[in-house]
Order: sequence, then structure tokens, then C-alpha cells
Amino acid sequence: MSREPFLKFPFIWIDTGYLPPETYRFAEDLSQRLQLNLHVYQSPLSPARMEALYGKLWSENDLESLNRYDYIRKVEPMQRSLQELGATAWLAGLRRTQTQHRQQLQWVANQEQYYKVHPILDWSSKDVYQYLTQYDLPYHPYFDRGYVTVGDWHSSRPLSATDSDERDTRFRGLKQECGLHLPLTPEAAQSLDSSTL
Repeated sequence: MSREPFLKFPFIWIDTGYLPPETYRFAEDLSQRLQLNLHVYQSPLSPARMEALYGKLWSENDLESLNRYDYIRKVEPMQRSLQELGATAWLAGLRRTQTQHRQQLQWVANQEQYYKVHPILDWSSKDVYQYLTQYDLPYHPYFDRGYVTVGDWHSSRPLSATDSDERDTRFRGLKQECGLHLPLTPEAAQSLDSSTL
């Protein structure tokens, strides 16, 4: 598999400051292995400062706190990265099977002033696994621990027999989207909660 395309395009990683240690090691190994042109963006508020000002937002059992957390740690850094890198389009690895919102997505869409391309939109989990196997690509070590999606250490957990949906393992099942993949209009920026499923 040629690595040349990876050298040309910037890859954006939004580092919330709350990822598991395994995620940081995995990202470092993958970036070196594929020689990624990686740009790491973080919130201007450190985790400690955010907690001092707003508390541990992820531990609150309400959408307002989770949405504030997601905006500070994810959405603002992503918007800044696209602007600073002069992006006109970005690729996202979203799949239709993941959330109700993602079922409605098109291959190419507009999000704010950017084109957004979803190259694996119709892939299944099996398709992803076969691709990784075919090209000898590593996968996150948490998948061997029963995780089907990996985010921040405090709001991700392994899949259990009682879960009705894979996304129940994120945000304690209170919401399905972190905001990165939603338009930022006042109405649409409210992340989808589990009652919409």
C-alpha cells in the first residue's frame, strides 16, 4: 500500500485531553507507520482550567453540560483547525449504521462553508474489518476489550448484552452525536439525544 497520498494531505486529530493512554500510543504508532501529515488541535482551555471553571461536565446527567463539554473540547478546536489549515473540504469516516442522523447523510454534503465527504458511508463493521485485514492496518486495542467505539476515557465503555444500540456505549446513552458532524445552527447544534432513536 503506497504511503505517498498520506504525506500530501493534512490529517486533523482533535485531542480532547481526556483520551485513554492507549489512544495516544495508538495514534503515535499509526502516525509514524503511515507517515501521516498529522495536525493535533486542542481546546485553548486546558482540562484543569475547564474543570475549575465549569466542573466535570461529563459527569453531569444532562445534555446541556455534555454539549458544553463537546463544544469546548471538540467542536471549537475542529472549526479552528479547518480555518487555520485553509480547508475547503474534509473527509469523515461516518457510517450510516452508527446513528439516526448519519442515516440521512449523503456521500458529499455541505457543513457550514465546507464540503464534507463520507467515503465509507455505506460500510458495515465487517467491511471495516476486512479493509484493515487486507491492508495489514492496526486497530485500536480497546476493540479487543469489547469496545465498538472509543472516545474519552470517562464517557466510553465496552458493549454489554443489555445495550440496544452500539452508541449506548458513549455519553451514557444520553446523546448520539458530539457535535462535530452537526451544522452549527442553534437548532441543529443540539446533539441528538437517545429519545430521537
